[in-house]
Amino acid sequence: MSPAFKWIGKSLKGGVQNGEMTASSKDEVISVLRRQGIVPTAVNEKKQATSRFFGESKKKVTEKDLVIFTRQFATLFKAGIPIVQGLDILAKQLENKTFRKVVAQLRGDIETGSTLADAMKRHPSVFNDLYVNMVAAGETGGVLDDVLTRLAAYIEKAMKLKKKVKGAMIYPGIVISVAVLVVTIIMIFVIPVFAKVFSDVGVALPLPTRIVVGMSNFVAGLGGILIVVGCTITAIAVRQFRKTTTGRRTIDRLLLTVYIIGDLLKKIAIARFSRTLGTLIGSGVPILDALDICAKTAGNKVVEAAILHVKKEVTSGKTIAEPLSQSYIFPSMVVQMISVGESTGSLDAMLVKIADFYDDEVDYAVTNLTTALEPALMIFLGVVIGFIVVSLYLPIFKLGQVIGK
Repeated sequence: MSPAFKWIGKSLKGGVQNGEMTASSKDEVISVLRRQGIVPTAVNEKKQATSRFFGESKKKVTEKDLVIFTRQFATLFKAGIPIVQGLDILAKQLENKTFRKVVAQLRGDIETGSTLADAMKRHPSVFNDLYVNMVAAGETGGVLDDVLTRLAAYIEKAMKLKKKVKGAMIYPGIVISVAVLVVTIIMIFVIPVFAKVFSDVGVALPLPTRIVVGMSNFVAGLGGILIVVGCTITAIAVRQFRKTTTGRRTIDRLLLTVYIIGDLLKKIAIARFSRTLGTLIGSGVPILDALDICAKTAGNKVVEAAILHVKKEVTSGKTIAEPLSQSYIFPSMVVQMISVGESTGSLDAMLVKIADFYDDEVDYAVTNLTTALEPALMIFLGVVIGFIVVSLYLPIFKLGQVIGK
């Protein structure tokens, strides 16, 4: 988000004026003031107040907030309400205070002569490159209302796809977390009690019981601390490695080769690429700019590299389908459909069809993954818990035989 500047200046009539303005630099503030007939005498960047309390921190602008804003803005614009008046109406009714301030700043920038796209570009944390470029194309082509409607539909589809994937991961994550917690409690608190009883009685422990008792001693002692420290160090190391370009590319490539998960990630990447490119082209964004935005929003370095390769080949005069066929990410069916779309002049419509198809494929793959994980997790938990229970009962059976004799 662009910084705010406090300014003091003199008008042409000699009166002293002051105020605040959001801009990318101090020079931009001076330039805007001079266009308004004000001679600036002092321009200083406003210091942002920081709070130590979480409750007073800035609220993030969510995708849902953006969808509602975009749809309402498109409706107001279609109704013939000027942009400045429309932004003023939206700013007053937005519940998110952070977003309300951003919209108020958009209105102020437009009043000073800025275009809507340029004003949005100053708030990258809210409006990404895709949003800004589509708005710029809509303003240039005089179809801003249609572009805003497309944007709202695109964001909604992207949200739906993200929810599907996250929803599929919630159940296995909860089950695995609970299982680890239960097994840890058994190992630390339950098994040592049984081990002490068996030791006091002097019963010879069978192999399964010795294994479980040994694991319990390891987890309850220094070994448990080593496991926690080791997992923490590994997680931090992987996270830091992923922040590097090489690390991100290596991890993303490995993820694409994982059984089932890799296939799902490829389908998600194809759906995202197709919908993004189709929406941008349909809104009038130049093909090279559209491919550049698709690469930035790919979410996977391997897919990003493939899209950038396509952009390079298109720059040299080739079609999109030709370099896409050289990548193992995009199946032949996708390449052929894009080729048909290019030859018939309906590439944007064809890309949207591909995106719809792969959205359904992702939904089907997520359902299959969840269905397959449920029995696998149950079997795994049954084997682990069953092994622990049986290993504890075996010495009890021997103890019964000793007492009977």
